[in-house]
Amino acid sequence: MRVLSTVTGSQGHARAVLPVVRGLVDAGHEVLVALPAHLATVFDGSGARVEPAMPDLVDAIVGEVTKILSGGGDRTLNPEDFADPRIKMMIFAAGPHVTGAYRAVLPLAEEFRPDLVLRDGGELSGVLVAEKLGVPHISAPSGTGNVVDPEGANGLLNERRKEVGLPERTDAWSIYAHGKIDCVPDAYSFAQYPVPPAFTYRQPMLGAMQHTLPAELSALSGDKPIVLASVGTSLPVLLEMQERGIGLPDGMLEPVETFYMIVEALAKVDCHAVVSTGGVPVEGIELGPNVHLMDFVPQPLLLECTQLFLTHGGYNGIREGIRAGVPMAALPQFGDEHHNAGRLAELGLGEWITEVSPDGIAKVVDRVLHDEKIHHNLRTAQRRMLGLPGVEAVVAHLESLAAGTAGARS
Repeated sequence: MRVLSTVTGSQGHARAVLPVVRGLVDAGHEVLVALPAHLATVFDGSGARVEPAMPDLVDAIVGEVTKILSGGGDRTLNPEDFADPRIKMMIFAAGPHVTGAYRAVLPLAEEFRPDLVLRDGGELSGVLVAEKLGVPHISAPSGTGNVVDPEGANGLLNERRKEVGLPERTDAWSIYAHGKIDCVPDAYSFAQYPVPPAFTYRQPMLGAMQHTLPAELSALSGDKPIVLASVGTSLPVLLEMQERGIGLPDGMLEPVETFYMIVEALAKVDCHAVVSTGGVPVEGIELGPNVHLMDFVPQPLLLECTQLFLTHGGYNGIREGIRAGVPMAALPQFGDEHHNAGRLAELGLGEWITEVSPDGIAKVVDRVLHDEKIHHNLRTAQRRMLGLPGVEAVVAHLESLAAGTAGARS
């Protein structure tokens, strides 16, 4: 079987696709990954063929947003659309940049002749490529995909279909015409809009297998809990967009300001605080004696011995937290993160930090650390997740999709 995988966005998007790509290669299938050049290293050692054919999403979005805000570009969109979070997410998923990505990837796809397209959940040019080639398509686990209204996105995608000469689709779930993949049980779904049931599998802890704990962390004493704080992989993308003249999302604080508040807050908590910088400039920052600042941490591995995860609310990190059974405090910044923080609290797996100040952050962290109900809920969710099948079940499902014999989901 030949599988084309289309990936865009941040490293987090690529990492959500990576386990399935590796599983396919290990099963003897041929995989071609089309992506922007800056994501290519994520697939090093995967055994897949990697082609930097996909346009850079930041370049594409910045160009299109600039045109729309100036009254040009796609005439079906207008500047007021960006004030509506639902429409804004639909534009980021299915806006005019999808046409450019389709035209860049299609020649490669026609040469490769895939039997199936596996796409990053927020990447929709793969849907059009699959429709053009007459093969099934399926999405990988995705925070962006969770907060994109599929019916609304189909309306925008029909504009893209017109632009490339494909027939319009009336199915409200056209972006999930052949289903979707997820790594949480149905009862713990983070999908914001009605979507078809996902084929669910147990997320492998890839980082835990590839790394060891840094000596500074493995030497930490056991008399205090470890609190891991991470700002995620999407923040550098936002900083880059800022540099190119695109302002921060409404209500979002300056990333550096938020980061400094986290460091100050954790100095107030009786814990070993491990803070991953995520590319945020940290020159001159004052650290409490219990705070360990690190450019990189092997997050899945460290979560195995962590007692609380202070997360920005990205979907990859939340899944890793549930997989490790770690209570979470969410400090959302943009995109799907506010929805994820609300869902996390609704499920009783953590709290949403709404008082964004050093004292407000510290209070929630301390409260969650000592909340037995949240700990109990996490243990239940972890056991449900560990009861899902491994990646080999996804491979078998994709084989049946390509053969036209897909049965019931897991």
